[in-house]
Amino acid sequence: MSEALAYSFEPIAETDAEILILGSMPGRDSLKAAQYYAHPRNIFWRIMAEILHFDAGVPYQNRTAALSDARIALWDVLHSCKRPGSLDSSIEADTVVVNDFQKFFLRYDRIGSVIFNGSKAEHYYVRRVLPHLNGKPPRYFRAPSTSPAHASLSYARKLEIWRNLLGTGR
Repeated sequence: MSEALAYSFEPIAETDAEILILGSMPGRDSLKAAQYYAHPRNIFWRIMAEILHFDAGVPYQNRTAALSDARIALWDVLHSCKRPGSLDSSIEADTVVVNDFQKFFLRYDRIGSVIFNGSKAEHYYVRRVLPHLNGKPPRYFRAPSTSPAHASLSYARKLEIWRNLLGTGR
């Protein structure tokens, strides 16, 4: 039996967004919950809560509102793909369809920086999106993945890097 296509979510973005954080594709827990970074061991919301000064345990809509209030948008590079499991390394490259970034950047024209949540998001963006963008691209930064699969850096080091990038991205 073949793995079904998985589809990403709509972006979380307001017209005043200045920074875009990009993941690759939601994992199974996120797709099931219909929420970005829903895996209980993914530290994305914990890091954002510490940097933006909110309680990571608040309901999802409050967490996404905190991002919007900080002029941060959230999306994924991939619109759809086949991926057995949740690991980015399992994404079947020949099934990848990227999101429409040309349209996105026209709508959210104040975004000046993109922060990739991990190397796979950057990989797919650089190879499949960047060559097709018209106009001046924003600044790009790669942050260490908040996924539990990326355990080579301590939480404290990841937090430090994310804090610096969110400050630099303005």
